[in-house]
Amino acid sequence: MNIDREDLDEAATRRIVDPAQAAALWRFLEERHPGRARFTGLNVAYYLGSLVVIAAMGWLMTLGFQRLGPWAVCLIAVGYAACFVAVGARLRATPDLKIPGGLLYAMAVCMTPLAIWGLEKGSGFWPVHDPGDYRDFYPYIRSSWIWMEAATVLAALVALRKVKFTFLVAPAAVALWFMSMDMAAYLAGNHEWQLALGQKVSIAFGLAMLFVAYLVDQRTREDFGFWLYLFGMTALWGAISSMNSNSEWRRFLYCLLNLGFIVLSVLLRRRVFLLYGAIGVNAYLVGLAYTVFQNSIAFPFVLTLLGLSLIAVTVKYQRNRQAIDARIQSLVPEWLTELLPRARLGAA
Repeated sequence: MNIDREDLDEAATRRIVDPAQAAALWRFLEERHPGRARFTGLNVAYYLGSLVVIAAMGWLMTLGFQRLGPWAVCLIAVGYAACFVAVGARLRATPDLKIPGGLLYAMAVCMTPLAIWGLEKGSGFWPVHDPGDYRDFYPYIRSSWIWMEAATVLAALVALRKVKFTFLVAPAAVALWFMSMDMAAYLAGNHEWQLALGQKVSIAFGLAMLFVAYLVDQRTREDFGFWLYLFGMTALWGAISSMNSNSEWRRFLYCLLNLGFIVLSVLLRRRVFLLYGAIGVNAYLVGLAYTVFQNSIAFPFVLTLLGLSLIAVTVKYQRNRQAIDARIQSLVPEWLTELLPRARLGAA
């Protein structure tokens, strides 16, 4: 159940509570769940505006803008970041404007790769060789991007130390994800992307990021783990799904792994595991339909029955949820319960 300030105002209007109690209760809820972004029109507008700015100075960068020269690009990026931080600090000082203030800090962090690119382009000091135009940073894997990504992660950590705003984890997670792929290219002797090496690096990186997200979940009240879980699962699941499966047993193990992700989504209370697990299971079933059971009349009917049965069991569970949860809880060892993350409102 989500509660907005308008709900408390309505309760005060109906004289369920007096206005002073409503205001005090709202302050208490804000202190208990700091920085929690709600899906409202105002917040959507805030995030949309910030994404437009990030896109303009990032993946929508034009070649015409780069004609200003690398040093000018670097100075513009630094100037943008300084202005964003200054205005963001002023907005964060106002309780009702913490979200736009935090987004301005995130926008400042997103200026980091552009500033580093201008600095490297102007000085000619690259890790390997000149990787080309800045707009190639997002679509192409190249070993010379790694310093831009490392600087972005560092900037995000500095910003997080100053401002406890969960969206600041997003640019750090993206930069780490990119770095895992570019590092694979760097580790390859010819600095070109190699699929097999990239898959291994992505699996290792995905597992590491998921573990870090789990540790963050255990130690913070705010939901700093969402973006780490998202990009960690993207790297892990994407690498595993891109591997060639030459036997039905390997495909079946892939299905079991995705079913494990679905179970993990319940334990960790993270829908991102459910999303990728469901996509993986469906991909396996599609593969069965086109290979093993391509001439079977009964296969679609069996799958339909399976899906309807799952829905029926879920309905049964929902009607008896408290009793079933209590029974399951009694069977779970205490040491395992302590390892699971605490329930968090707004967790994704």
